[in-house]
This record gives sequence, C-alpha cells and structure tokens, in this order.
Amino acid sequence: MQEPVENQLIQTSPRGSRPRLRRAASPMAWGQSGAVMALYHSGVLADIVIILGILGVFYGITQVGREWAGVLRPTVVIDLSFRALPRYTLFSLVRGLAAYCISFLFTIVYGYWAAKDRLAERLLVPILDILQSIPVLGFMPGVVLALVSVFPNSNTGLELAAVFMIFTGQAWNMTFSFYNSLKSVPAYLQEAGTIYHFNWWQRLTQIEMPYSAVGLIWNSMMSMAGGWFFLMVTEAFQLGNRDFRLPGIGSYMSVAVEKGDVPAMAAAVIAMVLMIVALDQLLWRPMVVWAQKFRIEDTSQEESMDSWFLDLLHHSHILRWIGAANSSIGHAFGSLISRFFRYPHRNMPGNSPVVSAPTGHGVPNRPSFSVVFARVLFFLLAAGLVFALTQVIRLLISVRIDEWLHLLRSDLLTLTRVTAAIVLGTLWALPVGLRIGLSPKLSKIMQPIVQVAASFPAPMLFPAVILLLALLRVNIGFGSVMLMLLGTQWYILFNVIAGAQAIPSDLKEAAASYRITGRQRFWSLYLPAIFPYLVTGWVTATGGAWNASIVAEIVTFRGQTLRAQGIGSVISEAAFGANFAELAAAILIMSLTVVLINRFVWRRLYAVASTQYNLSK
Repeated sequence: MQEPVENQLIQTSPRGSRPRLRRAASPMAWGQSGAVMALYHSGVLADIVIILGILGVFYGITQVGREWAGVLRPTVVIDLSFRALPRYTLFSLVRGLAAYCISFLFTIVYGYWAAKDRLAERLLVPILDILQSIPVLGFMPGVVLALVSVFPNSNTGLELAAVFMIFTGQAWNMTFSFYNSLKSVPAYLQEAGTIYHFNWWQRLTQIEMPYSAVGLIWNSMMSMAGGWFFLMVTEAFQLGNRDFRLPGIGSYMSVAVEKGDVPAMAAAVIAMVLMIVALDQLLWRPMVVWAQKFRIEDTSQEESMDSWFLDLLHHSHILRWIGAANSSIGHAFGSLISRFFRYPHRNMPGNSPVVSAPTGHGVPNRPSFSVVFARVLFFLLAAGLVFALTQVIRLLISVRIDEWLHLLRSDLLTLTRVTAAIVLGTLWALPVGLRIGLSPKLSKIMQPIVQVAASFPAPMLFPAVILLLALLRVNIGFGSVMLMLLGTQWYILFNVIAGAQAIPSDLKEAAASYRITGRQRFWSLYLPAIFPYLVTGWVTATGGAWNASIVAEIVTFRGQTLRAQGIGSVISEAAFGANFAELAAAILIMSLTVVLINRFVWRRLYAVASTQYNLSK
C-alpha cells in the first residue's frame, strides 16, 4: 500500500510517525509532588481520568434515561432551589451534545452531497438558506405535537423535540462551513488524490476532512452557542394552554425570570458559565489544538497552541489501545463503504478526472449504487417539499390582505434591525478577531473567554440589558438591536479568528520582509485572506439575527411584556397563541427575505471570495 497523502501534504508529522503532542508547558499546574509527576508521565493519571470520565458518562446516561422513560406529565414543576441546578445542568448538557452529534452527521452528509452533486446542489443550497432563515418557533409547534403524539405515554417525544430544536440552532452554520471548505479545496491536493488513486472515501477522510478541520471546529463551537441561545425557549415551551416544559437549566432560568427571583437567576448564570468552561477545556480547546496539524502552510507557526487536557490524554495507555483498535476497524469500515458507495469522480466539480479500472470488454460502466441512491433520495426530497408546500398553501389561504401588508411592514422593520446588528458586530469583531487570530499567545488567553461569552445564552442576559435600557431611556425598538447583537456578533468574531489563524505564515513573513505594515497590510493581506471566512460569518450572523428577533422583539420580565413591532414578535405571539395560519405567513415572508438577500448579496460575495480571494488559486 502507498503512504497516505495526508502524511506528506497535510499533517506536519514526519512520514510514518504518529503526531507528537508537546507536554504541558508548565508542570506547576500539576503541583511539585514527585509522585504526581510520576503518575502523570507514566500515563496512570490519564487512565484514571478516562475511567472516571467513563463512569461519569454512564451515570449521566442512566439519569437522563430515567427522565426520558418517565411518564409524560401535564405540567412540570421547576425546582428553583440551588441543589436542583446540577441535575438540570446535566439534562441540558446531554440535550446539547446529542443535538451536536446529529448536527455533525448532518453536516458531513448534507455538505458533501451539496458540494459533489451539481444537480442536487441547485436544490440543497437554497433549502439550506431557507432552513437557516426559519426560526426555532417555526419548527417547534409541528415537531412537538407530532413527536408527543408518537410517544403519548412517556417523555421521549418531548425530549426528542427539544433535541431537534437545539439541532436547528446548530446544523446550518456547520453545514455552510463544511460545504464552502469542500468547494475551495486546493487543486494540488485534489491532484495528489488522483495520483494516489484515492476513491471518494479516501479523498473525504484524508484530504477534504483534514482541510476543513480548522473552520469546522471553530464553527462547531459557534453552533453549540447557537443551540444554547434558544435553550430557554426549547425547554420552557408553551403552545396555547398546553405546557411542554422540560427540566433543564433553560426552564430553570425561564421560571426564575418570570418570578423575578434574582438569586435563582444568578445561580443559573453561574451554572451555565461553569458548564461552558468545562466544555471549552475538556472538548473544544483540545480539538482546536489538535486541528492545528492540518494547517496548510510551508513554514511553521510562530508559537504553537497547547491544551493541558490534550497533553494529559497523550500519556494514556487506554487511548493508545483504543486508537490501535479503531485504526484497523476504521480501515475495514472505509473499505466496506468504498465498495458499496462508489462515486464517479469525473462528475464531481473540483475533482480531477480519475481513470477507472476496466469493467469488461465493450461493457459500458453502469451507474454506481451511490449515484442511484443519491438520485432516489433527491426525488424523494423534492416530493416531500412539494407536499409540504401544498400544506402551507392551505394555511395561507385564510390570511387576509391587510394581514399580509402588516407582516410586510413588520418584516422591513426587522430587516433594518438585522442590518444594524450586522454592521455594529462587524465594526468591533473584525479588528478584535484579527488581533486574536494573528497572535497565538493572545488566542491562548482569549479563546476560553470568547468561547464562554459566545456560548452563553444571550436571553439569560436580557433582564439585565432591559434594566440598563430602561435607565438609559432607550425604547425596545432600538434596544432589540442590542439584544440581537448579543447573540449574532460571535458568528462574525469566530469566523474572523478562524480566517486569521489560517493565513499562511509565509505570506505574513513576506509582508514583513517588504515592510508592509499598518493599513496597507490590512487591505493587501489580512482582509483578502480572511474574506471567505468573513462572508461565511456574515451569512450565519444574518441568519442568527433573524432567528434572534423572535426573542429580542418581545421580552417578558417580572410580568411586564415589552414588544417591538417586527416579524420576530409576530412569530412569537403566533406560536405561543397557536395561530398556525399567521405563523406560516410570517415564516414565509421571513424566509423569502432571507433567501433573496442570500441570492443577490451573499452569493455574489461568495463568488468574489472564491475567485479573487482564494489563496489556493
């Protein structure tokens, strides 16, 4: 067998060797005890941590399983005592991680299909635009009622509905990132796959996934933040006179806000921060450091990033054994997948032609199973969309002309607020993101802080912001822009940081050699290099702002409801009032607005980014 191409072109490790991770820069973190250091270097401490983690996961699954299998209750009473918070936090964490796993699988399948199939791309990308524009409350009524009817005697349907709602806040951002990465894989990497006779599975796992790793991980962090944003809505949902509340930190905060219980609100904020910090240190920071080996550049990074937890895991004997077992299993699985899902590379945009092995004398090649499967799935998807459209039309017939005009005026007001939020977010996120992304030392310090700030559900901060706006005598119409900004600015910041970290060191060294500094370096190097990432940030931030409008334009605090005229407040009131006709009309107008903006603004910017500012072309 030939040596995998990623060992030569992508990974920075020597050929045939396993990537080595540096030990913790400061052993002081582990104390000065010689016994502790001996346990650390021998791998015993890492194995103990892994075993404790496995036991903790098992306990968590047991607790969550009991909740899922419990009898469906008409009304859930949320305990606002502090001792209930750890259990509620565990439930919310499991829902968020389950939604992320589903989002990741969806991203790989949907993004790959859209990038590789030209026929499907014409339908899948607009669908993704529409799905991104539909707020959580647009999915929630139908999904909740359907799943509860499927599982009428247990909490399973309601729990699945909550996971699905969190999924809708995570998947679209990740999918856009992966799709754009696949469309911009450098030609020399594609040619390397052709030289080594890679099939589609090998291209995906050894070229395309590694190339997409940095952007996908950063957008995964942002997607988790998007899922947390609507936690208070998904866990404390009411439809008409029916209460679909679930125990969790979101419902805990929602009840605390309704009752004006300041200590409970502060406790929920602290619990949320602790959960986010733990996720950052134990999951996201190690993944960010691990992904640095997939950076495409000719020179080494000035100062490499590190993770104390990843350094600890590097010494584990258990993970080495699991890694060896997974290597053989993964190879067998890849061979099986490649055998049953052969995809003709000659039909894939961006791939060089691949010479297929002869199938027989004079016998034409038949379509592979994957092509037939993709076409069948494509037509089933199209048929499902037609059916859904007919059902929506039946609802829209009952909407009067004056109601349509009111919805259009509301949509224009929300569009103005969304634009203002994007402009304000860009003004500060662009310079700050560049500063963080270009400095590994600063990134090491700020990344956990930014992760906590981005992942924290902004609606939990709305009461404090509302009080501040009241003191400044700012009405909710203008104040809702600030509320939108709390949840959407991080999409821009994270993409700018990812783009800045992806700038090849040789270009920065060339700029320094030619003494290009200040504004000239910004306009000639930094902005062109990060422009594709910035456009992705704008697209996802715009979608996030439209979604945030449903909680930013109508806010309830201590029994008082503040409402700004806009399409977001219309959707919120229609969803909670079970007015499905008005809800469908409002979602349709919002979706059309987002799709038109994507078609005439963002798509053109994407074309500019891929043709004029692509470093691989």
